[in-house]
Amino acid sequence: MSDHSNPSAATLTPGLTGRRDLLVCEHNVAPHVAKLSTPSMIRAMEQASQRAILDHLPPEQSTVGFEVNIRHVAGADIGSTVVAVAELERIDGRWLYFKVSAFDGDRTIGVGTHRRAIITLPPDAANRGGGNDSHTHEL
Repeated sequence: MSDHSNPSAATLTPGLTGRRDLLVCEHNVAPHVAKLSTPSMIRAMEQASQRAILDHLPPEQSTVGFEVNIRHVAGADIGSTVVAVAELERIDGRWLYFKVSAFDGDRTIGVGTHRRAIITLPPDAANRGGGNDSHTHEL
């Protein structure tokens, strides 16, 4: 067993998917163009990854992102609904490997990979993550 093993990872299986719908608005566009910003798209992809696995971990655990490799391949206009999707591809102890994509309707606007690590939350943690920030205009 590797030094980064985690017994909770045994409850996770490749193929788990998560989704994050995001309304493109003035709060998540690039300041110089009226298009969804790359950081906002990446955030939605990370949240989709978290959602794919959060219900499969014990309540005292969550995950943190530590690597993104994303290409922003097309823009999304204000008023669009972007759907970020993540699929768990591989588990290596506490390290989780995801394939991520973002779509504006049938059009792919982002693709890449994302890695997360399983962590044990401190006893006073307010939440487990997953992206419920009101300023991101989740749908």
